[in-house]
Amino acid sequence: MAFPQSRPRRLRRTPAIRRLVAQTRLHPADLVLPVFVREGIEEPVPISAMPGVVQHTLDSLVEEAHRCVQAGLGGIMVFGVPITKDAQGSGADDPDGILNVALARLVEAVGDDLVVMADLCLDEFTDHGHCGVLGDDGSVDNDATLERYAAMALAQAATGAHVLGLSGMMDGQVAHVRAALDAAGHTDTVLLAYAAKYTSGLYGPFREAVQSSLVGDRGAYQQDPANATEAVRELELDIAEGADIVMVKPAGPHLDIIAAAAALSPVPVAAYQISGEYSQIEAAAERGWIDRDRVMLESLTGIRRAGAQIVLTYYALEAAARL
Repeated sequence: MAFPQSRPRRLRRTPAIRRLVAQTRLHPADLVLPVFVREGIEEPVPISAMPGVVQHTLDSLVEEAHRCVQAGLGGIMVFGVPITKDAQGSGADDPDGILNVALARLVEAVGDDLVVMADLCLDEFTDHGHCGVLGDDGSVDNDATLERYAAMALAQAATGAHVLGLSGMMDGQVAHVRAALDAAGHTDTVLLAYAAKYTSGLYGPFREAVQSSLVGDRGAYQQDPANATEAVRELELDIAEGADIVMVKPAGPHLDIIAAAAALSPVPVAAYQISGEYSQIEAAAERGWIDRDRVMLESLTGIRRAGAQIVLTYYALEAAARL
């Protein structure tokens, strides 16, 4: 009989050998924890669609940030949940608004040890739930929205936030915000561009988390999941406009886009394992269908292997504890 001469299984024989030759490694510093801070609550509120995740008070948010530092995480991304909303999303650039107050608290508490990131989008603050200002026809007015993003960016930069996450998918948002920040002297503020943000059914749990007012969908400005070439175009545009980091969202369904971004981008590539990805794992594990911790780490390793240097995930603290 002819036996195989090439035996790849040699390098898979023991856990120690597998660890030695592993090409992709997760590290806590690669991970960013997304968090929600809600105005007007006295204790954290559990999010039913995301078991283990809560809407924080200002105090519990600071405590969570200290846990992130202790775990060696790379950063924390903050989303605000205000009491009142209006058509312009006025709370987004109000210095006394919940998001800006929270950012200032975090920078003061952990700013030397943890990258503090701010979500820069209007959807949590608008009574219609869209990521921008609506025109007379009810559609999102791209250029009017850019002015609101610039105002929001200046308010967030004033808190000392290190990274602003432009997540609205408006044309020209990176260039417009970069120009506004530079003109105001905030030349060191980092812009993370959600360059390829796909419209997805996996955002559902997030909308509970931020108490979204959205009616309808965001298909007119977020990307169509059927398209890949469009994502490359968006990535190239955001990089040309001055993005310091580019991001793909959701992560799991779009590993090919993460790989494409990593191949072309001269700046770091991030990916966001979103709420629905998290909740799918939690729901399947609750039913005993999968090994929760194993799938958690497997999913994050796959995102890193695709080329993401930075991974936003609700599992950040848990994953760090197991690495």
